[in-house]
Amino acid sequence: QVQLVESGGGLVQAGGSLRLSCAASGRTVSSYNIGWFRQAPGKEREFVAANSRIGGSTYYADSVKGRFTFSRDNAKNTVYLQMNSLKPEDTAVYYCAATRTLVVATSTAGYDFWGQGTQVTVSS
Repeated sequence: QVQLVESGGGLVQAGGSLRLSCAASGRTVSSYNIGWFRQAPGKEREFVAANSRIGGSTYYADSVKGRFTFSRDNAKNTVYLQMNSLKPEDTAVYYCAATRTLVVATSTAGYDFWGQGTQVTVSS
């Protein structure tokens, strides 16, 4: 099975950018659909973005569409989430997740493997 480790979080001012990384080990990340989720204090974990291992389609939550970009680097066995024009409401712990199902899921129940998360804090 695959192990996932997120990095790249931090403190940034509103309007700034961060790039999150999700490094995979144990299996090649190209074999998995990958999702990004986030969880703010006191809230449910919510969908951010997901990418299909078949065809490469990417899906985004409406709240991040046009600001966040998903990418893969199969040579590094790593996926990324480029986050631009950050807003205070983007503050959360961000998680990457993986699944080998055929259908790209936008719910947490659709993923089998999870990283430990990385904190993103956007100040106003």
